[in-house]
Amino acid sequence: QVQLVESGGGLVQAGGSLRLSCAASGIIFSINDMGWYRQAPGKQRELVAAITSGGSSNYADSVKGRFTVSRDNAKNTVYLQMNSLKPEDTAVYYCNAEISTVVHLKGRDYWGQGTQVTVSS
Repeated sequence: QVQLVESGGGLVQAGGSLRLSCAASGIIFSINDMGWYRQAPGKQRELVAAITSGGSSNYADSVKGRFTVSRDNAKNTVYLQMNSLKPEDTAVYYCNAEISTVVHLKGRDYWGQGTQVTVSS
């Protein structure tokens, strides 16, 4: 059984910063990609940032230059540093990871429970 535990969400003023953390635990053989998605009211869930096991990252255009995704492979943890936050960043943020729990099986996606980020103007 694999679970992703998120922390760091909350309320912040526009221009402020937050750091989200997501730690994977359970029976884990390997972790490939990890990333962050978000969903605002009335909108589709969108990819915010992703990072490979080797450290290559990509970002949505709307957050490029403001957000930084990183990971600590020893801790099975992915982070999202969010700077210069804007009201339009307000959403529920979800951690995602592709994890293999058995040596011969391809990894599958696991999701965190979501954490609310609210940016006030």
